[in-house]
Amino acid sequence: MTTVEYITLEVADPTTADRFYTEALGLGKQVRTRASEAPTTGFRGYTLSLIVSQPANADALIGAAVDAGATVLKPAAKSLWGYGGVVQAPDGTIVTVASSSKKDTGPAAKQIDDLVLQLGCADVAASKKFYVERGLTVAKSFGSKYVEFDSGAIKLTLNKRRSLAKTAGIPEEGTGSHRIAFGSEAGPFTDPDGFVWG
Repeated sequence: MTTVEYITLEVADPTTADRFYTEALGLGKQVRTRASEAPTTGFRGYTLSLIVSQPANADALIGAAVDAGATVLKPAAKSLWGYGGVVQAPDGTIVTVASSSKKDTGPAAKQIDDLVLQLGCADVAASKKFYVERGLTVAKSFGSKYVEFDSGAIKLTLNKRRSLAKTAGIPEEGTGSHRIAFGSEAGPFTDPDGFVWG
């Protein structure tokens, strides 16, 4: 089975970014950084999604992210599907924090249950075929709208680019580098949307 063990974010200031992802969010094992000045504008085509068990945990993580320099894109709130909010990290990465629960069941903790890398695709079905051919196993699939892979430490999903940007609360337009690379035995390759695997 092909897995995603870590991701590497390309950032202008690795020291600040390392502190943000390790200290504020507790993602030191799954998120690495490296220096890059690659040009990029607007939506980079992906989000990191932190799945938590209760609203208090979402609030704790969002608060820690804001204290470490993140900007709130969507304030945390209840919705039809649960509770959550969206922030933009100091390096520009979009981070969503969500819980399917609308009620707290215990004290707040910065506890992440799942880290999900959501890729925005021009053609979800074509990207699904591409990834399956490279050894990823589909866990869930909803036609040409959404695919989730059984991908190990980091869950990988494919989403329509427009839908992913809308969920994040930002315009879908963006150009230049995605500023992300994947650590996996599946690579090296570049997918149909320009995401690089090493």
